[in-house]
This record gives sequence, structure tokens and C-alpha cells, in this order.
Amino acid sequence: MSINGNTLASLKRGQKGIIQAVDASDPQVQRLMVLGLVEGAEVEHASSAIGGDPMEFRLFGCGISLRQEHARHFQVAPVAAGG
Repeated sequence: MSINGNTLASLKRGQKGIIQAVDASDPQVQRLMVLGLVEGAEVEHASSAIGGDPMEFRLFGCGISLRQEHARHFQVAPVAAGG
């Protein structure tokens, strides 16, 4: 989906990103959008399970866990440190 390779799945622990585009062709992804994973939302990679799947993200003060296959549907632009 991503031209530049930056998706939620590519964020490192502690790194933040702003969602730029969403591939909503998967009904599961559409359900995640209802939870706030939409264009313009700032998301932080909080942690991952052993093996990296699922991944926990923080947005709007809440935590949400996503499987990597779903996290790849959200293209992000990294937020500069301190931003």
C-alpha cells in the first residue's frame, strides 16, 4: 500500500507518526477507523508482543493493539523528535 514504506507496522517502539492514508479495502480496517485510526491522527508505537505481533499503539490517550497485517494498511509520516 505504501509508496515510501512507512506504515504503522514500520514504526519503532516509542516512535510517533501521523496517519497520511488508509487502505480501507479490508472490512477489519474499516472497523479500526471507527476507533480513531483515521487520516491526521497522531499515533505512537507503545510496545509489541514477543515476536512483534500484535503491536500496541497509543492514540487520543488510549491503547489499541493491532496485528501487523492490519497495521500495514495505515500509511504514516514520522513525527520529528520533540514534535
